[in-house]
Amino acid sequence: MRYQGSCHCGQVTFEVEGQLDGAMACNCSICRRKGSLLWFVPRAQLTLLTPESQLATYTFNKHVIQHRFCPTCGIHPFGEGIDPKGNAMAAVNIRCLEDLELDSVPVKHFDGRAL
Repeated sequence: MRYQGSCHCGQVTFEVEGQLDGAMACNCSICRRKGSLLWFVPRAQLTLLTPESQLATYTFNKHVIQHRFCPTCGIHPFGEGIDPKGNAMAAVNIRCLEDLELDSVPVKHFDGRAL
């Protein structure tokens, strides 16, 4: 299935393709503050519909995840990184997807503080 997504102000828009059968809620220092519900997909399944220059990036700790956000409204629609097998991945914040009933998506809790 193909989903449309955006930040709050609409400056950052994207499409993502895949089977959304679950999301992850992480309690690490950044995820806990953002409140994101993350859906992991291969990076090739996420297509930016706005120029890359309209995104801001934040990295911290080991600098392996690029936390992408809108510099205007501050919303974090997705992050980018490499999985343990070396594959480029996107962590899509499903709260930024249009026409999605959030309560229909099972959420798994991940203890990111323990890492």
